Amino acid sequence: MQIKTVMVIGAGQMGSGIAQVFAQSNFDVKLNDISEASLEKGIASIEKNLNRSVQKGRLTEVEKVEIMERLSTTTSLQDASDCDLVIEAVVENMDVKGKVFKQLDEITPAHAILASNTSSLPITEIAAVTNRPEKVIGMHFMNPVPVMKLVEIIRGLATSDETYEAIETTTKALGKTPVEVNDFPGFVSNRVLMPMINEAIYTVYEGVATPEAVDEVMKLGMNHPMGPLQLADFIGLDTCLYIMEVLHEGFGDSKYRPCPLLRKYVKAGWLGKKSGRGFYIYGE
Repeated sequence: MQIKTVMVIGAGQMGSGIAQVFAQSNFDVKLNDISEASLEKGIASIEKNLNRSVQKGRLTEVEKVEIMERLSTTTSLQDASDCDLVIEAVVENMDVKGKVFKQLDEITPAHAILASNTSSLPITEIAAVTNRPEKVIGMHFMNPVPVMKLVEIIRGLATSDETYEAIETTTKALGKTPVEVNDFPGFVSNRVLMPMINEAIYTVYEGVATPEAVDEVMKLGMNHPMGPLQLADFIGLDTCLYIMEVLHEGFGDSKYRPCPLLRKYVKAGWLGKKSGRGFYIYGE
C-alpha cells in the first residue's frame, strides 16, 4: 500500500521530531495535539532544527520552505479521516493510548495503519481496543528523532505481514534503519537499557561510587558516548521508573525491581534535566 498522508498525534519532543522526519521525506504531515500552545511549540522546534540545517549547508532555504509547507497542524482527530498512517506519540499511559486508538479506529479509512511510538507498553493490548488489530503496529523512534537512525518495529500478536512490510518500507524511506521486534515488555531497547541504568543507580545507592565515577567508567571503559546516569537524567527519571515498573510487572522477575533511590528522586521531584536536578544539577 502507498503511504502518502500521515498524522502524528502529540506535538512534544518525540511527536514533533517524527513529524519533521516525515515532512523531510516528502510525506504530507498533520501534527495533532489537544493544545494549540503545544502545536506552536512543536512547529517552532521543527523550524529551529531546519534553520540549523540550512546554516550548516545540509538544506537550502527553498527546501526548508517546502518541508514546512508539507506540515499542517490540527487539534481535531477528525482530520485523520484521509490519512494512510497515524502515529501516536502521547503520554505513556495505557488508558490514554486506548482512548486515542479507539477514536482513530472509527475515524480513519479502512486501509489506514495505526502505529504507536510507545517505548514499553504492549502493542497487542493497544490493538485489542480496535477492530483492525492486524493494522496496528509499534514504531518506536529514538530521541532525538531527526538524528537517531533506529526505529524498533514491534509486531503485536495480530499484526499482519502486509502491515509490517508497509512500515518497514516507510521507515527506510525516512532514511532510518528498521529492526523487527516482537511484543514483550520493554521490547529490546528498554529491556536492555533500563536494567543497566537501574544497576548504575544501585551502585550509587550502595555507595560503590559517585554518579560522576559511574559515568566515567562506562564512557571510558565501555566506550559509551554518555554515562548511564547522565542518560537517565536526559530521559527523565520518572520515565525510567515507569519503564522499570512495566518490566517488573510484565516479567514478575525481581531483577527488574526499581532501585529505591530512583523512587526517592522521583518523589522528590528530581526528574533529571527537565526539572533542573537529577543525578546532576542543571543550570539555566
